[in-house]
Amino acid sequence: MDLKKITDPAFLKHMTTSELNELAQEIRSFLVSSISKTGGHLASNLGVVELTIALHYVFDSPKDKIFFDVGHQCYTHKILTGRAAEFDSLRQYGGISGFQKRSESVHDVWEAGHSSTSLSAALGMAVSRDLLSNEYYHVVPVIGDGALTSGMALEALNSIGSEKRNIIIVFNDNNMSISRNVGAMTKSFARLRSAKGYNSFKRNMKEALGKNEFGKVMYNGMKSVKDAVKETVIDRGIFGEFNLEYLGPVDGHNFHDLIRALTVAKEHNGPVVVHVITQKGHGYTPCEKDRDGFWHGVGAFDIETGRPLHETAPGYNTWSGTIADAVQDLAEHDRRIAAITPAMIMGSSLDHFFARFPERSFDCGIAEEHAATFAAGLAISGMRPFLSVYSSFLQRSYDQINHDICRMDLPVLIGIDRAGLVGADGATHHGVFDIGFLRPLPNMIISQPKDADEARNLVYTAMSQPHPFAIRYPRGEVKQGSRDFELLQVGSWTVFKPEHEPKAAILAYGPDVDRILDKIQVNELPFALINCRFLKPIDTDCVRKLAESGLPVYVYEPDMLEGGLGTAILEYCNDNGLQIKLHRYGIGDHYVPHGSDAQLRRAEKIDLNTLFEDILAETEHI
Repeated sequence: MDLKKITDPAFLKHMTTSELNELAQEIRSFLVSSISKTGGHLASNLGVVELTIALHYVFDSPKDKIFFDVGHQCYTHKILTGRAAEFDSLRQYGGISGFQKRSESVHDVWEAGHSSTSLSAALGMAVSRDLLSNEYYHVVPVIGDGALTSGMALEALNSIGSEKRNIIIVFNDNNMSISRNVGAMTKSFARLRSAKGYNSFKRNMKEALGKNEFGKVMYNGMKSVKDAVKETVIDRGIFGEFNLEYLGPVDGHNFHDLIRALTVAKEHNGPVVVHVITQKGHGYTPCEKDRDGFWHGVGAFDIETGRPLHETAPGYNTWSGTIADAVQDLAEHDRRIAAITPAMIMGSSLDHFFARFPERSFDCGIAEEHAATFAAGLAISGMRPFLSVYSSFLQRSYDQINHDICRMDLPVLIGIDRAGLVGADGATHHGVFDIGFLRPLPNMIISQPKDADEARNLVYTAMSQPHPFAIRYPRGEVKQGSRDFELLQVGSWTVFKPEHEPKAAILAYGPDVDRILDKIQVNELPFALINCRFLKPIDTDCVRKLAESGLPVYVYEPDMLEGGLGTAILEYCNDNGLQIKLHRYGIGDHYVPHGSDAQLRRAEKIDLNTLFEDILAETEHI
């Protein structure tokens, strides 16, 4: 079949099991080939090929609402709804998103880039259907075992069990989130998997349903759908505690089992969980063997060997690795230091720390709120926790950072990973909001290093003082430097002066500092450059001198303008009667789409060429 000619999933209704299996293999081959060129979420999508096909076989999208938690596992859904021809542009600027996107298709009924929102959304859709709609439709969220451990998902289950609305929860269980799952609930899910095998499930389903190949039409004798569900119920485990009917476990790569189970669930009255066992990375050997999360999200790679086409150059390390190494070096001599991550051991480069200090390493699962308050509990009892969280995930723990860390003024080091624009993951993952939402919190110190040496020194400084301390660092790599540590003065900036009298001053932070400095030095430009390595507190002495100098000041911050560095400077000048000629470069009041960092900076007019062209034009007469 030519996948690029698919326009909608209706064609599936007329296919046989054999044809569906052939289609699954074609889609799987297409995904491996396409993602090897563009990068993307591979393992999670390979695991749900048959499940997605079965969902579209049984249900009628877009009338029925099929959507995926987190959304990164929607690639087969995109193919079946007519977007295969656009996969060359997947996650590229102006191309299709790596997540469900309502603007792309009527079949994308929900958008999410972070986990555990699907069940709350499903309940909202079901209530709206029952109260407002003249036409009945099914609400079918697909949620994984990793996402289901999140507090938000459990809160939704509690409401769903109480509301008793018709919702079909597809529990996609591959015993993985990004990497191995952790926690007591994981053990509960394991008991569900092993409590009853596939053979007895299939036997019960065949007895409960008629002779139709997939059990779509007829039922035997007096059997009702309710009975069919109950006869396939084993120990409902945690789902029973929420008053949810449970169906499964089902082989997620077997069309007969999948379609029979989904058909029964479709006719069931009330909320029902269909427990589907899948294998993450199914059909591509390197993915199948991965237990650490390497194949969760990948860049371009060689299909035959599985090797990435881009590898870290000698002498370089990731920013995540640089920070994690610094924390580990300090932990060698300070038994108070512990590391915490919400299900991001590999992504945050904490694998070496976890191996070296297992008793001081804590993976909390997808539970950012718990991770933050857990860190506060460690800190209040004498530990020095390092909490590593992606910037866009940190938003979920804002209340805990506010009340449990900052209000009690506890020495938690928060590593804000993937700060700034992150490229292909797009609007849900850009880490551009954390400065604005952390700045108002009393006691919080916010910083960002320009290079590896400064990163290590900020870690050392953070571990040597008594307050909440956040270090931001971007996605990508940085050249390694010294292994030494130096204590920095909190709130201090550094100034790079040109050989001649400066005509302007540029304020920046992070790795852009050295990029701007290179441009100034190579072109012998008369601009001073200030490394604003502390975003809170700011260097007020430096700001006062800038205001008194009368120089035009250009604040370059590739994050949100609202609440950012420029805002902090303007607030200080206003409150202290200082006049300053300030120009701000940053992201305006909107969400930024996916694309490469260079493309996004050009689109937002925060690329360095634009910055220098503007400064040269405006200082020409000085």
